[in-house]
Amino acid sequence: MMEQLSAFADLLSGDLTDLLATGFGVFIRIGAMMAVMPAFGEQVVPVRVRLVITLAFTAITAPALAPIMPAAPTAPVALLTLIAAESVAGLALGIGLRLFMIALQVAGTIAAQATSLSQFFGGAGVDPQPAMSQILVVAGLALAVTAGLHVALAELILLSYEIFPPARFPDAATLADWGVAQSARAFRLAFTLAMPFLIMSLLFYVALGAINKAMPQLMVAFVGAPAITWGGLAILLLTAPMILPIWHEAFRDFAFDPTGIPR
Repeated sequence: MMEQLSAFADLLSGDLTDLLATGFGVFIRIGAMMAVMPAFGEQVVPVRVRLVITLAFTAITAPALAPIMPAAPTAPVALLTLIAAESVAGLALGIGLRLFMIALQVAGTIAAQATSLSQFFGGAGVDPQPAMSQILVVAGLALAVTAGLHVALAELILLSYEIFPPARFPDAATLADWGVAQSARAFRLAFTLAMPFLIMSLLFYVALGAINKAMPQLMVAFVGAPAITWGGLAILLLTAPMILPIWHEAFRDFAFDPTGIPR
């Protein structure tokens, strides 16, 4: 009887060690993602809340990842390699998601500049942003959360182990190319979202120049400034219901296929 209990205790100890090792590796990757994650990783979210969210995602995804996770590292070098590799993978995925929020900020900045609602370099700091950027970012976060952001993130975490195998550093050249492609896609998306404001601004200033040429005595700056401001706000009201779904579709495409770059 004692031998059976001892064997059961040894088996339980081994399973518990493997489970803790799996949970630790997954926790490191998710924790690195959570440092820059949209919505859940915002600076306004308290650190304790982010820790609880990280633990919740770990508890959800770790059982499914147990078969592919390496055994518990015994050597210090193996442990440090696991921590560093999982951190790099988590940061890469988190930054890829964060670029979509930067795309909304850039789109809002372009729109605000085109409609004379903000100076282009007025929001160069970390927190100050044009009002349009704040509106688009908050609306985008609300849309992503209400559309099942937690489910998409859980699927992304599971998929990430096919892209970034556990305890293995990603190839530096491949990761650099991937980062450049994601940055280019973010700025391309931002310019696409701000296109209605740019078109309206171009047409307005061309018309304003023609009016100034026909009526030199008219101070077109005083007449045009309120008109372009009103036009920018009107276009924001009309196009926001179309801008946000386009952005969210691109966001979801990345969550389901982080390596794919649409042409």
